Amino acid sequence: MNSLAQLKEIKDRTVDKIVLPEGSDNIRVVVGLATCGIAAGARPVFDALVQGVSNAGLDEKVTVAQTGCIGVCQYEPVVEVLQAGKERVTYVKMTAEKAAEVIEKHLKGGKVIEEYTIGYYTRADENAEIKYSLMDTPFCKTQKRVALRNCGVIDPESIDDYIAMDGYAAIGKVLTQMKPEDVIQCVKDSGLRGRGGGGFSTGLKWSFTAANKADQKYVVCNADEGDPGAFMDRSVLEGDPHAIVEAMTICGYATGATEGYIYVRAEYPIAVKRLGIAIEQAKEYGLLGKNIFGSGFDFDLHIRLGAGAFVCGEETALMTSIEGNRGEPRPRPPYPAVKGLFGKPTTENNVETFANIPQIILNGADWFASMGTEKSKGTKVFALGGKINNTGLVEIPMGTTLGEIINEIGGGIPNGKKFKAAQTGGPSGGCIPASLSDTEIDYDNLTAIGCMMGSGGLIVMDEDTCMVDIAKFFLNFTVDESCGKCSPCRIGTMRMKEILEKITDGKGTLEDIDKLEELASHVKANSLCGLGQTAPNPVLATLRFFRDEYIAHVVDKKCPAGVCKALLNYSIDPEKCKGCTLCARNCPVGAISGTVKEPHTIDRSICIKCGVCMQNCKFDAITRA
Repeated sequence: MNSLAQLKEIKDRTVDKIVLPEGSDNIRVVVGLATCGIAAGARPVFDALVQGVSNAGLDEKVTVAQTGCIGVCQYEPVVEVLQAGKERVTYVKMTAEKAAEVIEKHLKGGKVIEEYTIGYYTRADENAEIKYSLMDTPFCKTQKRVALRNCGVIDPESIDDYIAMDGYAAIGKVLTQMKPEDVIQCVKDSGLRGRGGGGFSTGLKWSFTAANKADQKYVVCNADEGDPGAFMDRSVLEGDPHAIVEAMTICGYATGATEGYIYVRAEYPIAVKRLGIAIEQAKEYGLLGKNIFGSGFDFDLHIRLGAGAFVCGEETALMTSIEGNRGEPRPRPPYPAVKGLFGKPTTENNVETFANIPQIILNGADWFASMGTEKSKGTKVFALGGKINNTGLVEIPMGTTLGEIINEIGGGIPNGKKFKAAQTGGPSGGCIPASLSDTEIDYDNLTAIGCMMGSGGLIVMDEDTCMVDIAKFFLNFTVDESCGKCSPCRIGTMRMKEILEKITDGKGTLEDIDKLEELASHVKANSLCGLGQTAPNPVLATLRFFRDEYIAHVVDKKCPAGVCKALLNYSIDPEKCKGCTLCARNCPVGAISGTVKEPHTIDRSICIKCGVCMQNCKFDAITRA
């Protein structure tokens, strides 16, 4: 391919199959075949639809296509039916048997099966109107999709599908109408900041690499997503891999690089497979490789697999790993823009950052800058999880409040529990308490309260969460993932972990709390790389907003949330106990004694505080304190 005309020809013959213009008799059925969907059983559903459509003689009218993450994790497998002039229908919790019914009743009979739709499960009450489409649910109404625009829409293994949605039009525009400096200025003017957590100006980073002269330059995509509960980058790679290929090519042209590397976790086999397919398809179409669009610009891409080391999310450690060495960070300066991969000037961005680039080029810097806040432009993708009704992948404009995300998009907290806090940024982030629910989510607001955006994990916690235990959980993770190169991180995080264990075991003192805070500040200030510098964040944030819980652990020897086993005691209320013996029969260590129809007692010296007795009691006679 050497012209925009050829690109347009592919778009013209493909786009109608996806957008289904008015008057079209065709039906498009898409099945979410990303990691979450496949794990939930989407593959048999897809196969049943393909075979069933063929058996019903609907091949000419109905297209069954795979797609990436549709975004509603707890409702997988998800199937969507799109038909011109009719409401989009989102079927959830599908099975092969339900798929057969959809073919018979909906595709052949034209009748929507309401009890399988998303609206049936998300309606406020039994009398509420059932909305068929995911787009009509509160989960989607406040979202604005830019990085995720093609996820759940196109077949990620079809380059024609991507081109139909204006794919590769941005690189075509760049190579035929723009100079490298024009591209960089456009990215600068858009206000796009790095979505990997640091929030550094993307255009400024590109300009640093462009300014350095060298015989070879590189572009690196950080797809080593390691935060617990984070799956934003994986979903983009699985649902829209060509967007990353195109964006990296644009970056290469803007910075003077001719070669790129995508560093992706080996634990993401579907993402790796689809990236490989996208690269090969782009090469076959002449959109990657030599003389792209006849412009004389050459660019090639390679995939490198990471072994799951969290520290390799740090850009210099990542580059060291690509070079074939142990993934350890390097001192900066020199920064990668001067001396990066293989000692050459290198631009590194994460998946979500790159996913925004083609849309910025096509729609203009002002379009992107019109979304978000004054200093944080555009949208942000979050992996919403934890104690929340609607888990999944969401993309919202910067400046959306935490309360809107929790209550409107997330649907609130299950089982009538109270919202307590949200952890942003994973092990590198901090906890936002319920009292700050009106906080507008952007880089500067989160930094101001001692938290950080991170890559986009958003873990919601309810009143039954112990914040001291949460701090210990994340610190355990960073202790395990520290590369050990610098002493503040290697030793300091371990000492912090030991103090937290002492506190949750009921052996802590007020002096330990002061020591923990001092040590956290020291580790933050003196560690070599971002892992160590941010590892204390969960500790410092919980100390700032939930210090009373630390004090309760060391002074009262109690865990207010009832989580820390060493501080729990189980007891039986003799007024409520009916002597049914169910608790005694299920106790794994024989700590409960008593006769039939008489109140029982628990021997605390034997009790291992497993909670089995409380789970089995039918009379609410057992309490935990």
